[in-house]
Amino acid sequence: MERARTGPAPAYEERPAPAAAGWSACLWVRRAPAPGTALIVPDGCLDLLWRAGRLEVAGPDTGPRDTPLAPGEVIAGVRLRPGAARVLLGPVPATAVRDAQPALADLWHDDTRLTDRLAAEADPWRTAALLADALADRGHAPDPVALAAAAALDRPRPPRIADLARGFGFSERQLRRRVEDAAGYGPKTLEQILRFRRATAAAGPGAAGAWARVAAEAGYADQAHLSRQVRRFSGSAPTRARPTPGGSAPL
Repeated sequence: MERARTGPAPAYEERPAPAAAGWSACLWVRRAPAPGTALIVPDGCLDLLWRAGRLEVAGPDTGPRDTPLAPGEVIAGVRLRPGAARVLLGPVPATAVRDAQPALADLWHDDTRLTDRLAAEADPWRTAALLADALADRGHAPDPVALAAAAALDRPRPPRIADLARGFGFSERQLRRRVEDAAGYGPKTLEQILRFRRATAAAGPGAAGAWARVAAEAGYADQAHLSRQVRRFSGSAPTRARPTPGGSAPL
């Protein structure tokens, strides 16, 4: 999830992922009309993106971070659903890219062919689709247990971790390991980040007087609880933590 700190707000748009890619949340394109700094906040997702002639992996963040935007920069990406990291990383656990944005070449043995195809593509939406196709062609299926656990935790009243593990036939420790490998966080942290994402999306613009309602609907104990969590993940108070229209957009 991202918003501009300085300069005009970069234009951002999402489109549905290919129907066959049930592990993908969306394709996205961001255009930066002027130089500035973007604030990146946790959203529970990983992304594969094409930026400045380079393939990068946006790993799961645990806190806010800044990244510069070049004037005229166009970035295309495909976002993975929480718990679907295996599609992109294969046997590498998502914790290996937590709070990091490495080059894809550091994770894949050979990305030269994909890089050449992307370098020849002028349409950023076609670029995003090629990224999704490349992930599908790798043949790494997401962990179904991690996907189901992430979906169960993304609710205002999620199940207790012990009950969730029991429902899958695992111990808490086993479930924690599966979720960490596939999402980059343990179940409790993932639950908190998904709740933060729901709250900031539900607040919308001009939410100064709506945070008490948002806190209740998102599943926080009270508004003070929401405020602490928003500060933790965005670095600012709720009144200043406005979500980017259209959803999250890591860079």
